[in-house]
Amino acid sequence: MGGADQAAAAFDALDLRHAPGDGPVAFGGVLGPGELLAAYRRGLFPLPAADEFASAYNEALYGDAVDAGEVALLPGGVDPYALAWWSPDPRPVIAAGGVRLGRGLARRLRNQSAWWTSADRAFGRVLEACAQGRQPVWLTEELAVALTRLHALGAAHSGEVWEGEELIGGVFGVAVGTVLSLDSMFRRRPDAARVAVADLGARFGAAGGRLLDAQWDGPHVRSLGAEPVARARYLAELAGGGDGADGADGDGPVLEGVPMPVARLG
Repeated sequence: MGGADQAAAAFDALDLRHAPGDGPVAFGGVLGPGELLAAYRRGLFPLPAADEFASAYNEALYGDAVDAGEVALLPGGVDPYALAWWSPDPRPVIAAGGVRLGRGLARRLRNQSAWWTSADRAFGRVLEACAQGRQPVWLTEELAVALTRLHALGAAHSGEVWEGEELIGGVFGVAVGTVLSLDSMFRRRPDAARVAVADLGARFGAAGGRLLDAQWDGPHVRSLGAEPVARARYLAELAGGGDGADGADGDGPVLEGVPMPVARLG
């Protein structure tokens, strides 16, 4: 059995019906592209520890829960507490074409001729920008390598906003069937991250996608139009929209990546 198959079996063994909704559901495992995609297909996403101190903090905070069997310990990896897997409950989701811009921003976009958008044009640059200055650090080099591999396989996508030739905003995520799980976004101009999410969502919807997963609930994603749904409902959406395969190949819609004007979003 290969690494991705072993990871899929370990993830399948998790009882998410009774797993924490506001904390990690498992520790351990590895971050290869196949293992990463297997996790996303089961409603999980990783939060690697930035260093040994962060790993030790995880153990101090959650070690008792692991010992009690409340949080699973997955096989693989030298230090299990260096890699946490989360599956929040509830899960904030947005209809693929339903990202909320607000009337004022929509009006400004209709008259914005300097900005334009693309998809999958600068995946590595978007990852790098999303990692800059973030605390705690979670987009580690190991995770970035796995995500880049998934991008090459068509399973991870980026949306970019440009002002001329300058990258001023972006977002990236992993697609599972008709669901696109958004990991992180950045902006170098006001509202550029919001525009990136709206544009990538529109492209994903046009390609047959149904749902954007914002992962973490909060005021910002609510302002984008996210609504919390029970984890069980989110998992049912994943199961209904994917092909069920556990390899490292993408199974989501093929996005149109050509440059487009932001005015269309207004």
